[in-house]
Amino acid sequence: MFTTYIVVAVLMSAVLVVSAGAKAIRTQHITGQIATLGVPESMLLFLVAAQVSGAAGLLVGVWWGPLGIAAAAGLTLYFAGAVASHLRVGDYKGTPPAIVLTLIAIALIALRAATL
Repeated sequence: MFTTYIVVAVLMSAVLVVSAGAKAIRTQHITGQIATLGVPESMLLFLVAAQVSGAAGLLVGVWWGPLGIAAAAGLTLYFAGAVASHLRVGDYKGTPPAIVLTLIAIALIALRAATL
């Protein structure tokens, strides 16, 4: 199970870093989506920091389990907020990816907790 945590944590961290990079350079796709959700552009730096911190926490969580669990819990809240934001504005196209990422974050909590 520990190997599964490592694989999923590395893949999730890669997704988070790519997403944070797109937010950091303010790609047209991301800025359009953020505008649709009604999130102020001034929040992009916070979102980037949350994603990068989550990715780092998952990776450090390989060596220090409680941090991995805390990072996964934070990411669960982050992506649950994304689900709520998409549903609030009726963006049903953007909701499924946020749901999948929420479920992966929950799975990471369970995987790391099982290997403490």
